[in-house]
Amino acid sequence: MSDTESTHSSQRIDDLERADDGDSEAYTGTSEKRREDAVLLTGRAEYTDDHEPEGTVHLAFVRSEHGHADLEGIDTSAADAMDGVLGAYTWDDIAASSSPGRLPLSGLERDVPAHPVLATDRVRYHGQPIAVVVAEDRYRARDAVEAVEVKYDPLEAVVDPRTAVIDSDAPQLFEDAPDNLAMSAELGDAEATDEAFANADHIVDVDLENNRLIPSALEPRAAIAEYNAEEGFTVTMTSQSPHGHRRKLAHTLGVREGEIRVIVPHVGGGFGHKGHHHPGEAMAAWCARELERPVKWTATRSENYLEGAHGRDHRTTAELALDDDGTIRGLRTEAYACAGGYALGGGARVPGWYGKLLSSQYAIDAIHCTAHSVFTNTAPIHSYRGAGRPESIYVTERLLDIAASELEMDPAELRRKNLISSESFPYETPVGTTYDSGNYEPAMEKALEGIDYESHRNDSDSPTKSDDGRLRGVGIANYVESTGGGFESGLVRVLPDGDVEVYAGTHSHGQGHETTYAQLVADALEVPMDRIHVSEGDTASIPTGTGTFGSRSTIVGGNAIVESAEKVLRKARAFAAAELEVDPDRVDYADGTFSVASDPDATADESVSFETVAETAYGWGVPDGLEPGLEATTFYELEGTAYTFGTHACIVAVDPDTGDVEIERYLAVDDCGERVNPMIVDGQVHGGVAQGIGQARTEQVVYDDDGTLVTNTMDSYGVPRAADIPTIETDETVTPSPLNELGVKGIGEGGTIAAPPAVVNAVCDALEVDHIDMPLTDERVWQRLSDLERDE
Repeated sequence: MSDTESTHSSQRIDDLERADDGDSEAYTGTSEKRREDAVLLTGRAEYTDDHEPEGTVHLAFVRSEHGHADLEGIDTSAADAMDGVLGAYTWDDIAASSSPGRLPLSGLERDVPAHPVLATDRVRYHGQPIAVVVAEDRYRARDAVEAVEVKYDPLEAVVDPRTAVIDSDAPQLFEDAPDNLAMSAELGDAEATDEAFANADHIVDVDLENNRLIPSALEPRAAIAEYNAEEGFTVTMTSQSPHGHRRKLAHTLGVREGEIRVIVPHVGGGFGHKGHHHPGEAMAAWCARELERPVKWTATRSENYLEGAHGRDHRTTAELALDDDGTIRGLRTEAYACAGGYALGGGARVPGWYGKLLSSQYAIDAIHCTAHSVFTNTAPIHSYRGAGRPESIYVTERLLDIAASELEMDPAELRRKNLISSESFPYETPVGTTYDSGNYEPAMEKALEGIDYESHRNDSDSPTKSDDGRLRGVGIANYVESTGGGFESGLVRVLPDGDVEVYAGTHSHGQGHETTYAQLVADALEVPMDRIHVSEGDTASIPTGTGTFGSRSTIVGGNAIVESAEKVLRKARAFAAAELEVDPDRVDYADGTFSVASDPDATADESVSFETVAETAYGWGVPDGLEPGLEATTFYELEGTAYTFGTHACIVAVDPDTGDVEIERYLAVDDCGERVNPMIVDGQVHGGVAQGIGQARTEQVVYDDDGTLVTNTMDSYGVPRAADIPTIETDETVTPSPLNELGVKGIGEGGTIAAPPAVVNAVCDALEVDHIDMPLTDERVWQRLSDLERDE
């Protein structure tokens, strides 16, 4: 273990010991053990598929076998006749009902149809739902699916987004989307950028692919829908946004939101995938109303892979303009991003955000970005952990390394030279993004020192082979992450005995809200953390909220519940003042006790406990001017976006005979402002880095020319295994956000943003090449090495 690892590990152990010894003055900032882990580790957690209301029946989908085809006929008669089958339905049944039957669609320039819950007359991607069968158990439902006969007239397919636009012979997916364009967006000043390039001493360019990914959460999507005419729908489901899914279900079913209750139990990971509305939960609800039985749908792993939503999938041409001394003058990009066979919600708009972070941590005079969202015969694309930010930072960080090679500068020195200074914040970039705060150089220097960067760079200037014959390289990546956004709800209710209930509109599916929120409210109310009870996930009991995605929960939800706790405390102070017969402004509060200010010798009769105040608030004859009860609700909205940042660095060793890449060390230095629970922050970083390494090394969705998904199982799709992930070292700097009282920023996606360019930069350094597209599989690396040998 290096000195850096040892110091860092000791710091984390100190945090844990401080949390355990009970001597800490505040919970916030300590590594309290996750309260939610006990039920997870002992198997007592209940997920959607664990719920089985009496009379539950099961739904299975008939899915398209083609990437692009007209439907000439669907025959469900054999399935309908099977024992235990309650019904088989197609689009004709949806069209004959009161439900619109299409998923919500927003923000497109083209007048194209929204995704139907079942295919109408044409399928536009492999795995698109065509029909459903409902049976007494899931096995008979799946057998009945095989009995449904579908006649297809196959059509030519297109799967590459650039080809779909520029090839005049490419098949057109929608008549009202010429050149298959869902939308195009521009950011920045084209004229100023052209001028910067015209006056630059050097221009470097790269053509790269940001590989398509499949979210592979532990739990697939699932839903159980119940219906009765008096109470409407109750849908228990996997979701990152309970209220968001209620709104979308109402749209698809053609009912009012008040007719739907969404309950979200434990969720086994989301990554954006479970924040979107899909045909599965909509058809479960539709069939529940049709059959007046509870209907369960649980996706198989291959269904999850076929239908999406997938992530990333960009083809980008990018250029960087620099002076001789390394000063960056301009950056321009053009990206073609897949939308899939249908736009899913606002998914086709995500590429329009892509250019907002192209400036990364650097002061760049001019930037211009053009992004095209493109229909292809592939599963729909939507936000996947990072949602546009990994694609953007990857472009900039790859260009920086290529430029350093061109200028014969050290990559770290080139970055250092162009960093935005700490005195410049708030800082507006050339694309109109305003960074709230930043102090980039300390984080970068900590990463360089921690990875022993100088030593590795010096070694790489001489022999590139080490004693074991492998090629070694070091890579770094700076990043900026936009976090937060929108509003969030938080309700804090004190019970008559002094216990505290917290209800938040977010939903935890691995983030540790039960612990983090309890720490925040315990500190705000100065009561023991074990008296705080956190609830999420039921639209019937929680004020309307937004949900958990986009690294937003602590910064928006955390501030919401703290504001509610502060409101509660102000009311509790008023109750205490009445009890103590003084004005509220004369009441002090500390460690769960209200007392008269400026009276250090106050007796027990001159003070009152938090529990006594709570009991009084719910008693008969509350003081004049006060309403009974002790609770408050806040709908909190950020003043602006908070920007997390950091530097990740790694060292790789490449076997020249096999192309095997070993990540020998990986260090993440992140700045997410104040850290409520450092251990949970580190866990988020670890998970993000693991997924980022997966994208860099092993993961890639592959479609054949006919639009058939080739990587349709976990055997063929390269989800990273434990052996692929190194020990992840973490460190931090702390630059509080000025935009919220807690000073926090999000952290959930930093690892997926920084890890891909850090790993690719390191491998390119080891091979002494400008660029290799992800994923850097052994075969791809070996092939590049072989090409280099032939060129010598």
